[in-house]
Amino acid sequence: MLYFCGFVMEISLEQLLLSRDERANRQQELLAKFLGKTLLCLTVVMPGKVKRNANSLIVAEAATQALDKTFENKILHREIKDAITGYEAYYVVDMDNVEAKRTVCSIEDTHPLGRLFDIDVFGDNGLPLSRTALGFEPRKCLICNQEARYCMRNFTHTQQEIQAKINQMISTYVRH
Repeated sequence: MLYFCGFVMEISLEQLLLSRDERANRQQELLAKFLGKTLLCLTVVMPGKVKRNANSLIVAEAATQALDKTFENKILHREIKDAITGYEAYYVVDMDNVEAKRTVCSIEDTHPLGRLFDIDVFGDNGLPLSRTALGFEPRKCLICNQEARYCMRNFTHTQQEIQAKINQMISTYVRH
């Protein structure tokens, strides 16, 4: 169970970039330690300068519950990092990486908050597997049915529109 103390802090671009580098380093460490196993790396989709707030923790809790339930007997290692730059979870599972990617794509596509989960799957080469390489459609925009990358690159929607949609998704999830 995650707890939220109510403290919200904006992060800088430098902090965000440093956290990405640290995450990549940790991924490589885990892949080296668990040779031949599959690594899952969870982050929460939370646009803007505030990456850790009550909503992101609700999403993180939902995502880890989904992963714990789905991979329960296959988990060899599980670690959580709850930082101001965002929530991260690392799972090493005893499962083929292609099967694991199909499984996490299904979670992302069917869970009520799945669009807010970013679950990367890594094999021995240290590179994430692509959704589209396995026949899954690219992630859709939270607001419209366009490909998410298209809307992000073109700033199709305002930060307020995106945040309102995230708030609505989380509110609906919490009520049910």
